[in-house]
Amino acid sequence: MKRIVGGLAPMVLAACVSIGGDGPGVPHTHHRLHDAAAASSTAPRRAQPLVKALLIQPLPADALADSVSIAYSRRADQFAFYQLASWTERPVRQLPRLLQQRLQSRGVAAAVGVMGDPLRADWLLTVGVDTLHHDVSVPPGQARMALTAELFDQRSRTLVARRQFDAGVPTQNADSAAAATAMSVAVAQVFDALVPWLEAELAGAAAKATP
Repeated sequence: MKRIVGGLAPMVLAACVSIGGDGPGVPHTHHRLHDAAAASSTAPRRAQPLVKALLIQPLPADALADSVSIAYSRRADQFAFYQLASWTERPVRQLPRLLQQRLQSRGVAAAVGVMGDPLRADWLLTVGVDTLHHDVSVPPGQARMALTAELFDQRSRTLVARRQFDAGVPTQNADSAAAATAMSVAVAQVFDALVPWLEAELAGAAAKATP
């Protein structure tokens, strides 16, 4: 992680002029990363939860997601941060809470918590953010997000399933505001794929664990 952050620092300094509308005289803005589908989701709530309790554990994330700065990339494997825009919360902390809300709304488990909450659970879902940035190699670009999820049975300390989810959402403009909006849509798309996967894996694993 230190090597990654160290590699980002000179690129950030070298890219002081932000792209899009982030220019002189523009005030600093703060954007809230959210689940763009949460308010309009029509997925019905499950009649019965699959398990009693599920705990979400955030894993160490890519440096781009472990910062309040919003990242963009003009070239593959080269990143910089928007000067005059930032997240209200680091994505590595915000995303697990957003996923918790989505799983609670769906009724996947009777109780869903994030590591640190006073909740004991037989099932653990680890979440690692592999990348979250605005790819502007071809303007106006697209928001890119990748997340790796692992489901564990804590009673037997075994890995049940592992999968990476990713999304790419076109941005309307090559600026931080459009990037933030598209990233929230990317969050929704990743969750749209993750939730049914988790339900299928939990159903199968819980059935096998039942005496």
